[in-house]
Amino acid sequence: MASTTDQAILPDSAGLHRAIGWKDAFWMASGVPALVLFSIGGIAATVGNPSWVIWILSVSFGFLQAFVYAEIAGLFPSKSGGASVYGAAAWIRYSKIVAPLSVWCNWLAWTPVLAIGGGLAAGYLLTALVPEGAAILDFRITLINLDFLKDDLSLRIDAVSIIGTIILLIVFAIQHKGISAAAKVQTILGLAVLIPLLIVGIVPLVSGNVMAENLTPVVPGLDPVTRAWDIEGTTLFLGGLFIAAWSAYAFETAICYTSEFRDPSRDTVRAILAAGAACILIYTLVPLAFQGFLGVDGLLQPGVEDGSAIAKVMATMVGGDNVFIVRLITVMLFFALTLAIMTSMAGSSRTLFQGSVDGWLPKFLSHANEHGAPTRAMWTDLAFNLVLLMMSDYLFVLAVSNCCYLVFNFLNLHSGWIHRIDNKNAHRPWRAPTVMLWIGGGLSFINAALLGAGSNVWGKGTLMTAVVVIALILPVFFYRHYVTDKGKFPEKMLDDLKIGGNPDLSVRKAGIRPYLVIAAGIAVVVISNMIFKI
Repeated sequence: MASTTDQAILPDSAGLHRAIGWKDAFWMASGVPALVLFSIGGIAATVGNPSWVIWILSVSFGFLQAFVYAEIAGLFPSKSGGASVYGAAAWIRYSKIVAPLSVWCNWLAWTPVLAIGGGLAAGYLLTALVPEGAAILDFRITLINLDFLKDDLSLRIDAVSIIGTIILLIVFAIQHKGISAAAKVQTILGLAVLIPLLIVGIVPLVSGNVMAENLTPVVPGLDPVTRAWDIEGTTLFLGGLFIAAWSAYAFETAICYTSEFRDPSRDTVRAILAAGAACILIYTLVPLAFQGFLGVDGLLQPGVEDGSAIAKVMATMVGGDNVFIVRLITVMLFFALTLAIMTSMAGSSRTLFQGSVDGWLPKFLSHANEHGAPTRAMWTDLAFNLVLLMMSDYLFVLAVSNCCYLVFNFLNLHSGWIHRIDNKNAHRPWRAPTVMLWIGGGLSFINAALLGAGSNVWGKGTLMTAVVVIALILPVFFYRHYVTDKGKFPEKMLDDLKIGGNPDLSVRKAGIRPYLVIAAGIAVVVISNMIFKI
């Protein structure tokens, strides 16, 4: 019988290829630190002084959760698609609905990075290259008014959506060559991303441009007279933690490539922990420098909350009035967003691919080209995001996406202990300390509270929009399972469940406990949503 390592080096010519190591996966995930650019302005301009504390807390939560994800990923060395796919294998014994829900929510969380990143990157280019008052900045065709979801929300065509589309098409062309070629490109871009982010985080601290009075008092709110730790202030703080989670937890994407690792037993845990360490560094330094440099008054300047002026602000933090340095940093931060888009397309398309292979999602998605790239899933990603690119408020898209992310997160943190019970005898290349499973379970309820309370901060229709979008998995899954597959799961998915010698789906060793945690989670969301209001 071949060893795990022997099996790992054999490529599957019909699907994804085992062509990378943990260092490649680290660079594939190196776009995650750039996700701080997506909401750093929105959080700071909403919460005020405590924004830097929010980022440190959030990335710490994400790192603690990573231990659970690293263990469950090791159970399935032949699966791609990330933590949701490995978690779905735990929940399938207890509900045919919950398992695909986890995969669907993870994809809905990751795929909007393409649209939001493309939009912000386009905004950076327009801010840097086009003079104020130029006609191209005013060009706009409104297609659909969406005021019923959030004030001033619409689908539109403008310069940002057009340039963003071009950026996405370029990224698609790179990803089309497969994981190995994409990893090489991302290694180069990764250096060009981490370096400027480190510069932005370190230079203001060293030069003395981070003012203590801009970091304290750690009280939520923008008005020095009315800010306080009351219900409204606490809601703002929870809203900041809510939106930060979308970026700060995201390095779990490093385990999306388990089935493409040459040695998954070794590479999986190294990839996610290395990516987590990089994120802790960036998500601590950059928000601290950003908040300390700008202060509350600086946060209220145009383009900070919506993110369009973040590159210009950060470049000024480093270069001051030096035009060359400002433009250089702006260009490097543009590449940072491009890398984030590449990271998202690679990860989210593999979630679709594996979800299709396992019988959750439409069958046509389980196709890979001759380079091992899941091209049909990539085309689906691209088409969906070309629509999202036309949204006039990317922060609303991010908030709805994060509702989905926290649902996935809740389910997957509990899948760790469910796997321990149902697959007790399974070989685990890496076993997390049991206390980390308890911590992960505890954090899942904190995230449930953030979902209920924090979503209120970002628009009246945020949570309900997310509920509707999440519910779309029902007809999608029912059609795949009951029409396409005639009520039977694919043999490959059932074979994967044999890892613990327990392939019978009717055997549920965890009893009613999985159902109890779901009920408790829903209760936490509802109660926190009722208590915390602005």
